[in-house]
Amino acid sequence: MANSIASTKNYTALLDEVYRRAACSTCLNSPRRMARAGRNAREIMVPKIQVSGLGDYTRNVGYKTGSITYEFETKTFNYDRGIRLLADVMDVEEAGVLDCFVAAGSELQRTQVAPEADAFCFSEIAGHEGVEPAEEDFADAEAEDVLASLRGASNAMDEAEVTAGSRILFITPTLKGVLDDFSLANPARSNRVLERFSRVVEVPQARFYSAIELLSGDDDRFGYARAEGEYVKTTDSSVVSGKTYYTESGGSYSKVASPSAGSLSTYYELTGAGAPINYMVVERSAVIKFDKHVASRVFSPDELENLDSYMMKYRKYGIVELLDNKLDGVHVSCAPLA
Repeated sequence: MANSIASTKNYTALLDEVYRRAACSTCLNSPRRMARAGRNAREIMVPKIQVSGLGDYTRNVGYKTGSITYEFETKTFNYDRGIRLLADVMDVEEAGVLDCFVAAGSELQRTQVAPEADAFCFSEIAGHEGVEPAEEDFADAEAEDVLASLRGASNAMDEAEVTAGSRILFITPTLKGVLDDFSLANPARSNRVLERFSRVVEVPQARFYSAIELLSGDDDRFGYARAEGEYVKTTDSSVVSGKTYYTESGGSYSKVASPSAGSLSTYYELTGAGAPINYMVVERSAVIKFDKHVASRVFSPDELENLDSYMMKYRKYGIVELLDNKLDGVHVSCAPLA
């Protein structure tokens, strides 16, 4: 991608920058001891322990014999992204902004690194094996519908004995606004389910999908995008209630309004597509999330052998994973695919 640095003219100290909010998922970062444990390997080994329950104690025989199962699950670092930004010496000098990399570094973090880190985190959680997102259409829903869904998610975690004090609710600003307006207009109506969460974090929809594609940077395609998925022939032998099937005609796919068993051989399914997430409830200890390595540095032209340019490089290497025994601590609600 070609640089674009305007030549100097009269200018103000105001910065015309893109609207972006800071990262939303940092509250899920793992404790420092986890980062230390993953310092020197591509994989980390997480201990899992299970013990037998109690049995009867008899005075003649004594204790029943149980067992301890202690094993490890392997988690592999799954995020390795970076970028190199160049600015020709003359471009920088003629623009009169020798400190442009200070602003550029801040802009990179705010508009690119933070949104992508959020999108990757939430998509990894939603797409983890064993996590089954619930499909719920809240496009025209009332606040009571959203509250009922949240209550159902909270009840399921309560019954599964998930720790209550560290559950975090991530929700779109639109749905959070629906709940706020309801609470203001109906002060006597119950919204106490929100008290079941230690924190409520609003996540813009652009960062909130069940699957994303991390773009390689080839052909000037940088950053990330919602995963479009692909259509594959269904292998179902009978119609699965609630599943969406598609038919193909001239390379275009259309939803089947009323699937029938007799036509299953012509149906397709959309797999791997990123559905918009309505909300996500995460018990914090269920997540492994930390950056093992972050490198950021600005090089002067004297340090570059082949270019008379300033260069800034940035790399981030880390992991977002779930603990296998704590999947009950994750609930995801997704909107239907369009």
